Amino acid sequence: MLDIQNQEDSREIPLEKVGVKGVKYPVSVLDKTKKVQNTTASVNLFVNLPHNFKGTHMSRFIEVFHKYHNDISMKSFLEMLEEIRLKLDAERAFGRICFPYYIEKNAPVTNAPGMMEYTCTYEGESSGKIDGGQKFFISIKVPVATLCPCSKAISDFGAHNQRGFVKVKVLYKDFFWIEDIITIVENCASTPLYSVLKRQDEKFVTEHAYENPRFVEDVVREVYLGLKAQGFDWFSVEAETEESIHNHNAYAYAEFGDFSNSV
Repeated sequence: MLDIQNQEDSREIPLEKVGVKGVKYPVSVLDKTKKVQNTTASVNLFVNLPHNFKGTHMSRFIEVFHKYHNDISMKSFLEMLEEIRLKLDAERAFGRICFPYYIEKNAPVTNAPGMMEYTCTYEGESSGKIDGGQKFFISIKVPVATLCPCSKAISDFGAHNQRGFVKVKVLYKDFFWIEDIITIVENCASTPLYSVLKRQDEKFVTEHAYENPRFVEDVVREVYLGLKAQGFDWFSVEAETEESIHNHNAYAYAEFGDFSNSV
């Protein structure tokens, strides 16, 4: 049959990325406690397209991804991108998958169980040996709560607190557990969040936050130190809170290292 995509294009315009975006697909990822967790990802897959080709073969992205969707581990994600690059005869392949990751978390006093959702993202590039190989980043978005140190210091009654999130992005070097990064982040906030809290738990969480006041600046710096101790070559940390007594959000950001090194 006629292959339109492989026909030559005379406009001499190379395209940086062509492919599929917003693909919803079931995936299986590693789980520290249960070994495997099934979830649903939003998937973007691209390759570059030289100026002389009219198009790429979109179905091949899905064919390759389907092969890996039951084991979308950190290692296999890079293997998948390289297979896409080779199958589509491209110089570079790019991928991004975003998925909810669930952890069963007990309330701090009553141990009442509940499920917490965290947003994880894998994004990377594979270019063989053309310009340094592969780069792969993992992002984890963790909901937290903070209590304002200034409010605590100047108020006669309590202090204002708010819900927010911390997002960390790390350059893949060696395998790590998502759960361990989440623990680092939650320990740096005024208090972690829970899905189920009885009255005894609410008392504990409220008092724990009061004893651990944090600005967003404090949270970012503490997480920075925690990630640096893990030996990552590059990472970024951002914290944002939905302020409870201001009509704006508070935000802080920092990064460490150089991500020009490939994995």
